[in-house]
Amino acid sequence: MKVLDLHCPAGHVFEGWFASEDDFQNQLQRQLVQCPMCGDSDVTKRLSAPRLNLGAQPPKTPQVSTPATASAPAVPAVTPEISAEARAHLQSMQVAWMQWSRKVAENTEDVGQKFAEEARRIHYGETEERAIRGQTSPKEAIELMEEGIGILPLALPEAVGGEGGSGSLQ
Repeated sequence: MKVLDLHCPAGHVFEGWFASEDDFQNQLQRQLVQCPMCGDSDVTKRLSAPRLNLGAQPPKTPQVSTPATASAPAVPAVTPEISAEARAHLQSMQVAWMQWSRKVAENTEDVGQKFAEEARRIHYGETEERAIRGQTSPKEAIELMEEGIGILPLALPEAVGGEGGSGSLQ
Protein backbone atom coordinates (compact mmCIF):
# COMPACT_ATOMS: atom_id res chain seq x y z
CA MET A 1 0.00 0.00 0.00
CA LYS A 2 1.35 3.42 -0.97
CA VAL A 3 0.21 6.48 0.96
CA LEU A 4 0.93 9.64 -1.05
CA ASP A 5 0.76 13.30 -0.11
CA LEU A 6 -1.20 14.97 -2.89
CA HIS A 7 -2.19 18.55 -3.66
CA CYS A 8 -4.29 20.47 -6.15
CA PRO A 9 -3.69 23.88 -7.77
CA ALA A 10 -5.88 25.52 -5.09
CA GLY A 11 -3.34 24.45 -2.46
CA HIS A 12 -5.45 21.77 -0.77
CA VAL A 13 -3.27 19.01 0.65
CA PHE A 14 -4.63 15.51 1.18
CA GLU A 15 -3.58 11.87 1.33
CA GLY A 16 -4.23 9.23 -1.28
CA TRP A 17 -3.91 5.48 -0.69
CA PHE A 18 -3.02 3.33 -3.67
CA ALA A 19 -2.05 -0.29 -4.24
CA SER A 20 1.11 0.78 -6.10
CA GLU A 21 2.72 3.64 -8.02
CA ASP A 22 1.28 2.14 -11.23
CA ASP A 23 -2.18 2.15 -9.67
CA PHE A 24 -1.78 5.84 -8.76
CA GLN A 25 -0.59 6.75 -12.27
CA ASN A 26 -3.40 4.75 -13.88
CA GLN A 27 -6.07 6.46 -11.76
CA LEU A 28 -4.45 9.86 -12.33
CA GLN A 29 -4.50 9.42 -16.13
CA ARG A 30 -8.19 8.45 -16.02
CA GLN A 31 -8.86 11.53 -13.83
CA LEU A 32 -10.20 9.36 -11.01
CA VAL A 33 -8.03 11.11 -8.43
CA GLN A 34 -9.75 14.32 -7.32
CA CYS A 35 -9.21 16.82 -4.56
CA PRO A 36 -11.82 16.05 -1.88
CA MET A 37 -12.14 19.78 -1.14
CA CYS A 38 -12.72 21.28 -4.60
CA GLY A 39 -13.08 18.29 -6.93
CA ASP A 40 -10.15 19.34 -9.16
CA SER A 41 -8.55 16.37 -10.94
CA ASP A 42 -5.32 18.30 -11.69
CA VAL A 43 -3.64 16.55 -8.75
CA THR A 44 0.10 16.19 -8.22
CA LYS A 45 2.27 14.38 -5.70
CA ARG A 46 4.13 16.34 -3.07
CA LEU A 47 7.57 15.34 -1.95
CA SER A 48 7.17 13.07 1.03
CA ALA A 49 9.19 10.68 3.07
CA PRO A 50 8.18 7.71 5.16
CA ARG A 51 7.08 8.88 8.58
CA LEU A 52 8.08 6.90 11.61
CA ASN A 53 6.43 8.09 14.79
CA LEU A 54 8.65 6.83 17.55
CA GLY A 55 7.31 9.25 20.15
CA ALA A 56 10.51 11.27 20.56
CA GLN A 57 11.06 14.77 19.22
CA PRO A 58 14.30 15.29 17.28
CA PRO A 59 16.73 17.63 19.00
CA LYS A 60 16.66 21.16 17.65
CA THR A 61 19.96 22.27 16.20
CA PRO A 62 20.61 25.97 15.72
CA GLN A 63 21.33 27.15 12.19
CA VAL A 64 24.82 28.61 12.01
CA SER A 65 25.66 30.85 9.10
CA THR A 66 29.10 30.27 7.67
CA PRO A 67 30.76 32.26 4.90
CA ALA A 68 30.14 29.35 2.50
CA THR A 69 26.43 29.15 3.26
CA ALA A 70 25.97 32.91 3.54
CA SER A 71 27.09 33.47 -0.05
CA ALA A 72 25.19 30.53 -1.53
CA PRO A 73 22.08 31.59 -3.44
CA ALA A 74 18.79 30.63 -1.89
CA VAL A 75 16.92 27.88 -3.68
CA PRO A 76 13.16 28.38 -3.59
CA ALA A 77 11.17 25.43 -2.28
CA VAL A 78 8.72 23.77 -4.65
CA THR A 79 6.02 23.85 -1.97
CA PRO A 80 6.29 25.82 1.24
CA GLU A 81 6.88 23.66 4.27
CA ILE A 82 4.61 24.22 7.23
CA SER A 83 4.99 23.10 10.80
CA ALA A 84 3.46 19.84 11.93
CA GLU A 85 1.07 21.82 14.14
CA ALA A 86 -0.04 24.03 11.24
CA ARG A 87 -0.46 20.99 8.98
CA ALA A 88 -2.54 19.21 11.62
CA HIS A 89 -4.69 22.33 12.01
CA LEU A 90 -5.16 22.58 8.23
CA GLN A 91 -6.12 18.92 8.01
CA SER A 92 -8.63 19.26 10.87
CA MET A 93 -10.20 22.26 9.11
CA GLN A 94 -10.43 20.27 5.86
CA VAL A 95 -12.06 17.35 7.70
CA ALA A 96 -14.55 19.73 9.36
CA TRP A 97 -15.36 21.33 6.00
CA MET A 98 -15.94 17.94 4.37
CA GLN A 99 -18.20 16.85 7.26
CA TRP A 100 -20.17 20.10 6.96
CA SER A 101 -20.42 19.69 3.16
CA ARG A 102 -21.75 16.15 3.58
CA LYS A 103 -24.31 17.38 6.11
CA VAL A 104 -25.47 20.08 3.67
CA ALA A 105 -25.78 17.48 0.89
CA GLU A 106 -27.70 15.07 3.15
CA ASN A 107 -30.15 17.76 4.31
CA THR A 108 -30.93 19.46 1.00
CA GLU A 109 -32.62 18.41 -2.19
CA ASP A 110 -30.49 18.64 -5.35
CA VAL A 111 -32.56 20.43 -8.00
CA GLY A 112 -29.64 20.66 -10.42
CA GLN A 113 -29.82 23.29 -13.16
CA LYS A 114 -33.36 24.26 -12.10
CA PHE A 115 -32.10 25.97 -8.92
CA ALA A 116 -33.22 29.52 -9.81
CA GLU A 117 -36.64 28.35 -11.03
CA GLU A 118 -37.24 26.21 -7.93
CA ALA A 119 -35.96 28.93 -5.56
CA ARG A 120 -38.50 31.35 -7.05
CA ARG A 121 -41.32 28.80 -6.77
CA ILE A 122 -40.51 28.30 -3.08
CA HIS A 123 -40.13 32.04 -2.43
CA TYR A 124 -43.46 32.90 -4.04
CA GLY A 125 -45.31 30.04 -2.30
CA GLU A 126 -45.96 27.99 -5.46
CA THR A 127 -44.42 24.87 -3.90
CA GLU A 128 -43.61 23.62 -0.41
CA GLU A 129 -40.76 25.28 1.46
CA ARG A 130 -37.68 23.08 1.73
CA ALA A 131 -33.90 23.29 1.65
CA ILE A 132 -32.55 22.96 -1.90
CA ARG A 133 -29.20 23.07 -3.67
CA GLY A 134 -28.25 23.22 -7.32
CA GLN A 135 -26.48 25.24 -9.99
CA THR A 136 -27.24 28.62 -11.47
CA SER A 137 -25.37 31.30 -13.36
CA PRO A 138 -23.86 34.32 -11.57
CA LYS A 139 -26.39 36.53 -13.41
CA GLU A 140 -29.32 34.43 -12.18
CA ALA A 141 -27.90 34.42 -8.63
CA ILE A 142 -27.78 38.23 -8.62
CA GLU A 143 -31.36 38.39 -9.93
CA LEU A 144 -32.51 36.05 -7.16
CA MET A 145 -30.86 38.24 -4.52
CA GLU A 146 -32.39 41.39 -6.06
CA GLU A 147 -35.82 39.72 -5.74
CA GLY A 148 -35.12 39.20 -2.02
CA ILE A 149 -34.57 35.47 -2.35
CA GLY A 150 -31.91 34.36 0.13
CA ILE A 151 -29.23 32.20 -1.46
CA LEU A 152 -25.79 31.12 -0.38
CA PRO A 153 -23.13 30.25 -2.96
CA LEU A 154 -21.48 26.94 -2.08
CA ALA A 155 -18.67 25.04 -3.72
CA LEU A 156 -19.50 21.46 -2.89
CA PRO A 157 -17.11 18.84 -4.24
CA GLU A 158 -18.68 16.13 -6.38
CA ALA A 159 -17.68 13.61 -3.72
CA VAL A 160 -20.42 14.99 -1.43
CA GLY A 161 -23.10 15.74 -3.99
CA GLY A 162 -21.92 18.96 -5.60
CA GLU A 163 -21.10 19.70 -9.20
CA GLY A 164 -18.88 22.71 -8.83
CA GLY A 165 -20.54 26.03 -8.02
CA SER A 166 -23.75 25.36 -6.13
CA GLY A 167 -26.29 27.50 -4.44
CA SER A 168 -28.45 26.76 -1.45
CA LEU A 169 -31.75 28.13 -0.25
CA GLN A 170 -33.06 27.45 3.22
